[in-house]
Amino acid sequence: MDRFLASFGLTPSSLFAILVVVAVFATVMALAMPVLAGDRLRGRMRAVALERDQMRALSRARLAIEKDSRRKSLRQENKEGIAAVVVQRLNLRSALADDKTVASLRIAGYRGERPLTLLLFARAVLPLLFFLVGLFYIFGLGFMADYGFMPRLLVCLLLAYAGFYAPVLFVNNKASKRKASITRAWPDALDLLLICVESGTSIEAAFRRVADEIGIQSIPLAEELVLLTAELSYLPDRRAAYENLVARTGLDAVRATATALIQAEKYGTPLGTALRTLSQENRDTRMNLAEKKAAALPPKLTVPMIIFFLPVLFAVILGPAIIQVMAIYRG
Repeated sequence: MDRFLASFGLTPSSLFAILVVVAVFATVMALAMPVLAGDRLRGRMRAVALERDQMRALSRARLAIEKDSRRKSLRQENKEGIAAVVVQRLNLRSALADDKTVASLRIAGYRGERPLTLLLFARAVLPLLFFLVGLFYIFGLGFMADYGFMPRLLVCLLLAYAGFYAPVLFVNNKASKRKASITRAWPDALDLLLICVESGTSIEAAFRRVADEIGIQSIPLAEELVLLTAELSYLPDRRAAYENLVARTGLDAVRATATALIQAEKYGTPLGTALRTLSQENRDTRMNLAEKKAAALPPKLTVPMIIFFLPVLFAVILGPAIIQVMAIYRG
């Protein structure tokens, strides 16, 4: 070990000092990162508030927006830079994008044209980048040199295929996490909404109050409720605002709540009764999911117990007996 360290010009004491410095630095960073990160909720809510003000401004100036739409598109294209140019020149929007892609981005929390442009640009560039990296490692550095030309070329093509679908997997993963966060907080949001409604608060003020309170538990749900409040304040049809909320979340629980709210406003049925029923149903659904996960734990723990626990247990139980038998035969 000393010879190995000496070959790098190190001594055991210097190596120990380096490890201590690294450990101290990691500890300081672990303690400082939460302080340096700031208030994530406040930043996200500020961004949603800015988007809400922008939506209101657009609704008040529809004629001006129609006249300035071409200028705005040119400014957006210049802002996006090379990504927008590549997407436009290769006509990737018609080749790779459809309504399902736009819906996935919306559910993942990416709104507007820029996320779609960046997604299409990534799907066009990453396959080439992954393919070039594979060529460099396999043919340039001699990785997999024992294999023939065709297997190595096949690995490069597989890397390009992975680069083509990597952005889609990233968006789907982001959407799944966002839906899970909203699903966990939705029953509590319904309870808060029920309290606000039964206290005589209007539905817009109730959603705004719930958005302020539920942000501690789920930031994505707080964003969606703030956008819903903005749409309820300026859209001529309140049904469209609820349908937009369903489209942005993609959850059946939100769809059922939106349907109940639409029917309550259309037919004048009591809103408190519907919200109380929906809240109880969502809580039962959440409890059923927790029970299902708990019931799935024993089969999942079987293999780790067989691999890791049983050998150690057998060694502890049979070890003394084996030592005694070996001692008897030796004597």
